[in-house]
Amino acid sequence: MLNLLFPKSCVSCNTVLLKGETVLCAKCLHGLPLACHHRNNNPAMKNVFYGRFPLEAATSLLFFQKRGSTQELLHQLKYKGRKEISSFLGAWLGAELKDSESFATVDLVIPVPLHKQRLRKRGYNQVEGFGKEIAKALAVPYCDDVLLKVSKTGSQVFKKRFTRFEAETVFTLARQQKIDNKHILLVDDIVTTGATLEQCATHLLQAKGVKLSVATMAIA
Repeated sequence: MLNLLFPKSCVSCNTVLLKGETVLCAKCLHGLPLACHHRNNNPAMKNVFYGRFPLEAATSLLFFQKRGSTQELLHQLKYKGRKEISSFLGAWLGAELKDSESFATVDLVIPVPLHKQRLRKRGYNQVEGFGKEIAKALAVPYCDDVLLKVSKTGSQVFKKRFTRFEAETVFTLARQQKIDNKHILLVDDIVTTGATLEQCATHLLQAKGVKLSVATMAIA
């Protein structure tokens, strides 16, 4: 009855969703630009971090272009309260990663954290649903109490790498024993220069015997 009175609409084009459609209509879903670097061991995502920190595997679900469909999707997620998009993308990528040899040894999933003030203002970490669904698919724990953000920063999209990195002394590591000798999958919404993920990796790799992989919703 609720759906009859208030039908769910596509987050991209706002048309009413048909039976079997969730979050996106079929047209918008099939129009998304897939990256999926885990298919055929495409090294493009991994190459973003070459020479910056050791990485077991890396993938992104979608390509990001300004004024494109992925930008609209992430805008709805981060600024319009459509947090179901996070879980939708996580379930999608998780279904693929569970059959990927490159991610078969992952022990736990850790999100790039939000500062507590940003989390309080937005009400949710836009990466949480994404990470939880991937963790569910891989049958491993989701841990958001290990990597913490201790300093607030502005939007990182499209900032130059070195400018961003100089400003990003913002993370800290807690409960290090939880990740000793673990293969961690670090998840985020979008990778541009990779500076935020690089700093997160620097902290996580301080733990004993850590191996690290990365997965994001999109890559610019």
